[in-house]
Amino acid sequence: MSHQTSGSAQIIAYETIRDRILNGAYPGGTKLVEERLAEEIGVSRTPIREAIRRLEQEGLIKRKKVFKPTEKDLRHLFQMRMLIESHAAKMAASFMMEEDISELRKSIEITKSSTPDEIVQANKRFHDLIVRECRNPIMIDTVDRMQSIIYLFSRAVVLHKRPFLIDEHEQICQAIADRKPEEASELMRTHLEADLEFALNIVN
Repeated sequence: MSHQTSGSAQIIAYETIRDRILNGAYPGGTKLVEERLAEEIGVSRTPIREAIRRLEQEGLIKRKKVFKPTEKDLRHLFQMRMLIESHAAKMAASFMMEEDISELRKSIEITKSSTPDEIVQANKRFHDLIVRECRNPIMIDTVDRMQSIIYLFSRAVVLHKRPFLIDEHEQICQAIADRKPEEASELMRTHLEADLEFALNIVN
């Protein structure tokens, strides 16, 4: 197998397994068997092994099983998000450019009448735009490293149609547009607290 072919196989294995985890085909607790995955995906075991190692680093796999969060895991994840994203919302209300505020509004409109996958992506876009405004590369990197896990829960929240999700996004966006840093920060915190409680109900 050439170096290029080997690299392509690793990418295919990684993206296939990751997509199956994120779309729910491999639910939490699923045991991942290298031989079976290699046969299903059509690659050798080596790229499968590399893909699993990479997904372990992202937090999606633990001990060759799809990550199944405990209540404690969820609380820890959302505590970190609340700290970072409430600060980011405060900064956004002070510094976000008008064109980015328009992008926030576009993402909200998408969530009103789109497919579940489009809504999940729009939700991610909304939060990503705000996180970027924290202007702290360490905070941004921390959120980036949590993205796969965040996506899992965001998808669950969207698919189970959490009440008031769109209303809360609109309130956060309006506080940012009105240049009200403290209000934007508090709205983001309460929004993520509601996400956490909803996610806990799903898990339990």
